[in-house]
Amino acid sequence: MTSLRATSGLEVVGSVEGRGAEILSDDALAFVGELHRRFDARRRELLRARAERQARLDAGELPDFLPETEHVRDGDWQVAPLPPDLQDRRVEITGPVDRKMVINALNSGARCFMADFEDATTPTWTNLLDGQANLIDAIDRTIELSTGEKTYALGDDPATLLVRPRGWHLPERHVVARGEPISGSLFDFGLYLFHNGRRLLDRGTGPYLYLPKLESHLEARLWNDVFDFTEETLGLEHGSIKATVLVETILAAFEMEEILYELRDHAAGLNAGRWDYIFSVIKKFRAREDFVLPDRAQVTMTVPFMRAYCELLVRTCHRRGAHAMGGMAAFIPSRRDPEVNEVALAKVHEDKEREAGDGFDGTWVAHPDLVPVALEEFDKVLAGRPNQVDRLREDVQVSARELLDVAVPGGEITEEGVRANVSVGIRYLESWLRGVGAVALDNLMEDAATAEIARSQVWQWVRLGRIGRDDVVALEDALLPAFGEGRFEDARAVFDEVALADDFVEFLTLPAYERID
Repeated sequence: MTSLRATSGLEVVGSVEGRGAEILSDDALAFVGELHRRFDARRRELLRARAERQARLDAGELPDFLPETEHVRDGDWQVAPLPPDLQDRRVEITGPVDRKMVINALNSGARCFMADFEDATTPTWTNLLDGQANLIDAIDRTIELSTGEKTYALGDDPATLLVRPRGWHLPERHVVARGEPISGSLFDFGLYLFHNGRRLLDRGTGPYLYLPKLESHLEARLWNDVFDFTEETLGLEHGSIKATVLVETILAAFEMEEILYELRDHAAGLNAGRWDYIFSVIKKFRAREDFVLPDRAQVTMTVPFMRAYCELLVRTCHRRGAHAMGGMAAFIPSRRDPEVNEVALAKVHEDKEREAGDGFDGTWVAHPDLVPVALEEFDKVLAGRPNQVDRLREDVQVSARELLDVAVPGGEITEEGVRANVSVGIRYLESWLRGVGAVALDNLMEDAATAEIARSQVWQWVRLGRIGRDDVVALEDALLPAFGEGRFEDARAVFDEVALADDFVEFLTLPAYERID
């Protein structure tokens, strides 16, 4: 490893075998090392700013639109034009970066596939390196998988590829600088762009990204500076990196215009990341009685604060020439229960019909069987057009009060809701600890975002006296024997740390990360 340290300033402390040597070449690590040297101090400063903002929220401050950026919101500007293969995004499928998923998603009939290093992938060292290799092979169109029973190969018309690196808050402990883990986001991004930036452009497409968990326009500015440096260093045309930002924090909802402005040469749009958004509302106002949400199942996209958020996102994007992308349909069709399918598919149709009617340019699904369902609803509205960016939604006016009005008509905290949160939280964490970051539970695709809702609701309900801590422990005792074999005791320990501890843990993936390879 001496040469790696000498050329990059980084030390790889994970094993490097097989394709890992290709992924972690001296030149690739040198590039990642330069990203770390130039940008990590700002990343850490922004994370400290998050903590300071949280302290102010805990003291009673409420977010509002920023007076110092009013000129941006009032200005006459647009994002740079989008390339041809990002003009039509009416259905995007998302999933982890494992080989089978990459092939099936690219073959799914969706317009785009978001390969996810974040909420849908457990960041084991093997998963991360294999994931980078899988994406290289997918771009080269050589990706194939033989299981003995079946061979999976790329079709003739694969979806456009987008990649989501990890968020600013996540470390990569297998690569260190001066003994400290580097940024997981810069690691994922740096390796992907180093190996594939020019490869993608030469194929007539480009390096397209999703950016998760942003809480401010200053965090978007950091990404934009990373993009500018990367394009110059790797010889990529300026603006060729295109990024869609997931608006999945309540604070980002107040800075949508500013986020697009900071990324305007690189911005492809905003996405209504609904599950993380709900988690963010709980997390940011966790100590407030007036911000207690009812059972997760009752917090639908039609409740007032979620409607306000979505309509503002569409208006903001279209005013600036960017795409507005809808939320996830997480239902997993069952080939053995047609009655469950009938009810659930009707809800998916209703959800996608509403999004298309609201002006969204596309939407997300988690399973290939939902692609035609979502396509049907968007095809009706688009009527041959690639998108509906020209629908400006000037009828929409959303106030800070409406974004913060979390009252859910008829909402309540039920015993069934508590049980569902505990069950999903522990079962998801058990899967995550085994290296599987997206798992079907109770006919829904659960990832880190939905598990965050489950554990944060339990934390808040216990903290504010809506349920008893002993009741949660008793429920765990009752549920665990039925879960079977696996890492359920470890999962319970992590769940207790993030759902029952006195202090709120910012992200469940941080303590869980200490328990994987």
